[in-house]
Amino acid sequence: MMLHENLARIDIARELNGFRTEPAQMRAAGPGKIGQLRLGFSQRGERSVLHDLYRVAPLLVQQALYWDEAMPELPICSIISVGGGILQGDRYRMEISVDEGACAQVTTQGANRIHRMDANYASQHLDIRAKAGAYLEYVPDFTIPYRDSRFINETDITVDESATVLYAEMMMSGRKHHHESERFGFDLLSMKVTAKRPGGQRLFTDKVLINKENPTIDFAAVMGGFDAFANVACLTPPEVASRIHQRIEVDFPDKNPRSISGVSQLPNQAGLMFRAVGVESYDVRAQVRRFWQVVREEARGRTLSEQFLWA
Repeated sequence: MMLHENLARIDIARELNGFRTEPAQMRAAGPGKIGQLRLGFSQRGERSVLHDLYRVAPLLVQQALYWDEAMPELPICSIISVGGGILQGDRYRMEISVDEGACAQVTTQGANRIHRMDANYASQHLDIRAKAGAYLEYVPDFTIPYRDSRFINETDITVDESATVLYAEMMMSGRKHHHESERFGFDLLSMKVTAKRPGGQRLFTDKVLINKENPTIDFAAVMGGFDAFANVACLTPPEVASRIHQRIEVDFPDKNPRSISGVSQLPNQAGLMFRAVGVESYDVRAQVRRFWQVVREEARGRTLSEQFLWA
């Protein structure tokens, strides 16, 4: 599917009704508003390499680095937004492919900031493909939607039965320390992930949809007064998922918890879904790191470096 076909598919989402007005400054999806990024990883000798790189501003990746001492064969790519955040009318398209037996980690230089909007919305489509025996860690920093912002993201993951993909989404309720009106003050946050096998078998679809002034957002079974949350999907073979599940316990302190987390099985033996909520971003980061470390140990036999403490 081509770039504009993917973006057009997102454009017809029902939750975008009422947010299709054209910005006065520059038309949506105009010149400089469409960012593209393509990353391809393959195995070369004892380590994996970034063999394919295509980028269109405002998205940028410079090169793969090898600074994880616990997994020196792992290429690490940081996505850089040269625009300083996502603006109204922006359209992003990213592709990440990991060839047979290769490994990779893709992250971001910092938080993904969704700026305030008075017209239209911003959208992003991510396509991930992991072939036989591949291993991918996609762990970007937090998404922070500003007041009155509208953002929709759709991710399609195609994963071989023998591959492992760790896909993380971490989100804040807004700039809660900037002004009280920023907490869940955004108009729309829509995050959808769909996974399938290379042959086309659908594994699952998971969607987070938050609208402004949703009266249920602070219910006990939703956010319950917390301001940071994470959804982490681990798509991995059943035997690996079973070992991870045995090691991850529900973390639900009795009194005044800083964070709460738990793990559940995905349908069709796709793997596991780890969810966490917390008071601050660092509370959720600690929970995600705990799960991330177990996934790496069970899937690759390597630990998670101390460099990922996220202080």
